Amino acid sequence: VRPASPGTQGGTMNTINALIAIILTLAVGFFDGGWAAERVPVFVSIAPQAHFVQQIGKDLVDVQVLVEPGADPHTYEPRPQQMVALSKAVLYFAIGIEFEAAKLAKISAVNPRMKVVHTDHGVLKLPMAGHNDHDAKDDDKNDHRHGGLDPHIWLSPPLVMLQARSILTSLQAVDPAHRSAYEANYRAFIMDIVDLDAQLRAAFDGLKGSSFMVFHPSWGTFAHTYGLKQVPIEIEGKSPKPAQLKDLIERARSNRIRVVFAQPQFSSKSAEQISRAIGGRVAVVDPLARDWANNLRQASEEFKHAFE
Repeated sequence: VRPASPGTQGGTMNTINALIAIILTLAVGFFDGGWAAERVPVFVSIAPQAHFVQQIGKDLVDVQVLVEPGADPHTYEPRPQQMVALSKAVLYFAIGIEFEAAKLAKISAVNPRMKVVHTDHGVLKLPMAGHNDHDAKDDDKNDHRHGGLDPHIWLSPPLVMLQARSILTSLQAVDPAHRSAYEANYRAFIMDIVDLDAQLRAAFDGLKGSSFMVFHPSWGTFAHTYGLKQVPIEIEGKSPKPAQLKDLIERARSNRIRVVFAQPQFSSKSAEQISRAIGGRVAVVDPLARDWANNLRQASEEFKHAFE
């Protein structure tokens, strides 16, 4: 048998090495659904969710937010560039806001292989708040913008723990190679939430039943969690009529409310009208801020000062 020439042997080894390199590349870059990326491409509806996913996924995920900062999540229309990015996503974490009911089918059609995870599944939602003087007949005639239930579950730390679990299991399913890393990150995030919840409960200790007035009723679930009462100005997405505005001013006076809260995504005109009538001020709190934990701390300080 003639031994292989040095050139032939070297060529064979080069071929084998090339094949091994290709196999290793495929093993690292492809898993489960067969997509290739350094990080798991993920979309969320609103910015606070990006914080949740980032805490669990860390540098293993690439998170993009659909509803951009300052935009109204009730009426947001995705930009063409976002639809292109959605076509490459592996996961979409929904949270149950009105925007999703109108657009989620269209989003899913762009990328049928993308798994939509409803992180609000199994989370008990409260009835959407309305001020006591709102015309009951109007309530019967009109469907509420949120279907009668408060979707703002990301503003209650205990409810975020439930959402975090859905995020964890979904990331582990699409990226099983990093299952233990996701689990460790999840546990650390839960401990952070427990600490935050304790801080907020301590902040409102002795203030149970205190009322605060807001334009858009975003903070009802937060208020319920910490024993407070939210008094909304806007009802069913509409500014109050003159008679309702008068009633709100009287209620603010009777409850010694001196601060009216607005949020960046909506007009503060009604809040300013009421604050002038009661000799108070308008404060801005953003329920859609991405820096979720610090935002809740800051908002709680604003609410607490409003009771002083």
